[in-house]
Amino acid sequence: MFWDYDTQWGWDRSRQKDASAEWGPLEFEHTERLLELHARYAVPACFAVVGAAALPGERPYHDPAQIRRIHAAGHEVASHSFRHEWLPGLTGEELRETLSRSREALEACIGASVRTFVPPFNQPFDHPGGWSFSLSERREAAGTRNDLGVVCQTLGECGYRFCRVAYRPLGTRLAEWASRRRLDRPSRIETIEGVTCVRLNTPCGFGPGTFEMLDRCVAEGGLAVAWAHPHALGFDGFQGEAHLAPFLERVHRLQEAGALKVRLPRELEAEA
Repeated sequence: MFWDYDTQWGWDRSRQKDASAEWGPLEFEHTERLLELHARYAVPACFAVVGAAALPGERPYHDPAQIRRIHAAGHEVASHSFRHEWLPGLTGEELRETLSRSREALEACIGASVRTFVPPFNQPFDHPGGWSFSLSERREAAGTRNDLGVVCQTLGECGYRFCRVAYRPLGTRLAEWASRRRLDRPSRIETIEGVTCVRLNTPCGFGPGTFEMLDRCVAEGGLAVAWAHPHALGFDGFQGEAHLAPFLERVHRLQEAGALKVRLPRELEAEA
């Protein structure tokens, strides 16, 4: 279970901005509520944090004290780049810089190792080794394009060992186009350029698709990978508390019954 902790850095780089609904400041107050909910249901999560938020400073860009509270509560702190950069369009030097600076800032903040990475915007989608091709990335990033293999290779060189990925093979996309519905399956651990990876297999939030994947993994085995954004906790959509709380309750009951194990990325990486 992942929370993408973007803060104002993420809103500044959002491609769907609405100046009347600036959500960067909401990240902090809603994260406090998330810590309460996760403690109530005894469900750990991975908070993928923009590294610049761990530096000294004020909200809505910084809150190192909150990041330390996330870590102290037993959740994993992962990197979400330094300032929520779009990775496919970075030069090799820029890619290495954002990965290294983010990890260094987060480790200095929490006093512990950071080994997991979550790419902003879930990109790159382009991964020829997995039969996934992104025409938009190839067009927009042009000659500097980083595909998923390049990103994972650089992650390994910068000290990371785990990455959440979101590529979708061409065959799956064609089948979804023909059937006009998502065709997700329970995920399995895979290795890309020496980095342990798990692929997203649920829509963002805690709607019916996420519940269905959870129940399917309990029945068949495999990994259900849920994710959302703290700033959206107060919204009406599937990322809101009205949907999250029943999901956490379901996860808690399945854990109590011995039907489900919740794993943090660092645990999956150690078990891989």
